[in-house]
Amino acid sequence: MKKLLINLSLFIGLCVMSNPVFAQGKITHIAVYVSDLKKSADFYSNVLQFEEIDEPFKDGLHAWYDIGNNVALHIIEAPWEPITINKINHLCFSVQDMDAFIANLAVQKIEFEDWPGNKNQVNIRPDGIKQIYFTDPDGYWIEINDDY
Repeated sequence: MKKLLINLSLFIGLCVMSNPVFAQGKITHIAVYVSDLKKSADFYSNVLQFEEIDEPFKDGLHAWYDIGNNVALHIIEAPWEPITINKINHLCFSVQDMDAFIANLAVQKIEFEDWPGNKNQVNIRPDGIKQIYFTDPDGYWIEINDDY
């Protein structure tokens, strides 16, 4: 009887694990609340150089961007309410060429810093990955690293 219960438990476990209803979820998009859609759209198009993609609302309050790996960034303008923002909560994007990215920040007049907050300094993680941090027009922290 004990062996039957063990085998039955294993069988049920395998059925549950192979059932697509219980499959791991995947990220499809990140939504970011913004105070000025045009200002933020210019930032995400020009600074981060994301490609704008079609969005279904067509109400002037949404802009969607392809950020790679079948993931989209949705920026949504809404009446602004104060929110708590700090560097620990950040969006992170990886680039192939950190030097070229930093050069574009200079052209866009965007200041960056390392994790401790030293201006115009690149942070190097223990595994050798380079990181920089800066904020978007609403103060959201963005990390850029070269772990592409």
